[in-house]
Amino acid sequence: VTLEGDVVGSGLVRGGATSAPSLLEVQAAVDEAADRADAAARRAAQARARVSAAAERRADHQRRVAETLERLHDSDARLAAVAEQLGQLGAAARAARAEADRMRAGLAAAEVALEGDRMAAQELAERLELAQEQGADDEPSTDERDRRVAASTAARAAEMEARLALRTAEERARALAGRAEHLERAAEQERAERARVLALQQRRTRQIAGARAVLAGAQYTLAVLEVALDEAEHARSAADAERVERERDLAAVRAAVQELAGEQARLTDVVHRDEVARAEQRMRIDALSARSVEELGIEPDALIAEYGPDQPVPPGPAVPGEPEPADPPVPVPFDRPQQEKRLRAAERALALLGTVNPLALEEFAAIEERHRFLTTQLEDLKASRRDLLDIVKEVDERVEQVFTEAFHDTAREFEIVFARLFPGGEGRLVLTDPSDMLTTGLDIEARPPGKKVKRLSLLSGGERSLTAVALLVAIFKARPSPFYVLDEVEAALDDTNLGRLLTILEELRETSQLIVITHQKRTMEIADALYGVTMRGDGVTTVISQRIREDQPA
Repeated sequence: VTLEGDVVGSGLVRGGATSAPSLLEVQAAVDEAADRADAAARRAAQARARVSAAAERRADHQRRVAETLERLHDSDARLAAVAEQLGQLGAAARAARAEADRMRAGLAAAEVALEGDRMAAQELAERLELAQEQGADDEPSTDERDRRVAASTAARAAEMEARLALRTAEERARALAGRAEHLERAAEQERAERARVLALQQRRTRQIAGARAVLAGAQYTLAVLEVALDEAEHARSAADAERVERERDLAAVRAAVQELAGEQARLTDVVHRDEVARAEQRMRIDALSARSVEELGIEPDALIAEYGPDQPVPPGPAVPGEPEPADPPVPVPFDRPQQEKRLRAAERALALLGTVNPLALEEFAAIEERHRFLTTQLEDLKASRRDLLDIVKEVDERVEQVFTEAFHDTAREFEIVFARLFPGGEGRLVLTDPSDMLTTGLDIEARPPGKKVKRLSLLSGGERSLTAVALLVAIFKARPSPFYVLDEVEAALDDTNLGRLLTILEELRETSQLIVITHQKRTMEIADALYGVTMRGDGVTTVISQRIREDQPA
């Protein structure tokens, strides 16, 4: 039983009987209100789900009714079209029947006329036979004969016309009969289609009636569900209001309980902290007592009597480097902050001293020897660096001198060779950075005759090839070599430029040996010896040679 009157047992919890509701009663009321609110929320959710399902069913029924009405309108339109087509087909059938009757009457008249013509023809044939049987004495006169021949011809023509009219009438009668039969079949099919459309319309009418009944039921269900939803919303609102009130009361009670719990925790912490502080003080006193006995060999009481805070503190040693005071230092009263400061300064000084190293002299000697060795090596390296820099400077000067001479010689020869390969043209070699001959680049300016361009990229393939050959020949002439190897250098040249190149090659062969790989016949003609590779019948390649000039070495 708590102070508030709450009774708590193994299977029983009952609030006290004080004037204000206890925490358990408030908590029970809040839990009950929360349960009722949850039940109301569940009922509202179920009602909303039922309303949503009913709305979906209603929308589905409305959609089905709209689709049924649309199909009904379509069937009405198709039925009207079928009726109109039936009327047209009936009129066409009646016209076809009338035409067939007229053709039958015409066919009967034609048959009567044909029968008369047949009888007339038969009579004429009999008269002709009778006339033929009569002798020569009974031969009619010429006029009579002509009249009979004309009558016979007219009878035959009439008979032919009657036969043609009969055939035409028969054909038209057969065509009209087939058309009438076709129209009758079409009319029969349209009647069957109309009966089917009427049956479909009746079935859709029944479906529309059923859909409307279902829609009415859905609307009634929706109305009932809306009423139930409103009631559930009202119940939920009441439960929410009650829950809010209970939660407000519970919050006030919890705030009071939390405040009391905080006060209790604070008091508990204060008590615990005091107990811990007392325990720490006891442990510290015990440790200091043990330390005084172990390290100093003095009992704590004697230590306090001799070095307690009531005793004056002797002065400390003078700091090295500071002037000594005129008067000797005297003991001063104990001041804890000042003495703690002196203790920290002494500990820092002791830490700076570090541990004593008995091998410090040997280590110093080894390090000093190492320093002398490294100093000697450094001086040697500096001397070697100075020597290498002098050598590099000499090499750079020599390279610059050689390159400058070679460039001037090659540039002079390039102008001469280019003028020979391109009569009337100009070509020269230009340095990109004349101030630094070691890193400068080289540009080739070439202007063939009749052109103003100087860039190699704007020249044709043959012109670029010939310019490259001019540069090679200029290098050959500036710095001759015992032999040269040329690989199809004249492949892109025409006959005129090829002749100019061959003239220069003739000059080069006077001082050097040329090995030229070529497909040009004119180049082969000036050679001393020819070497070729061919394949024999057994598939093995072989080298063949032919010496052209015996008086010169190959």
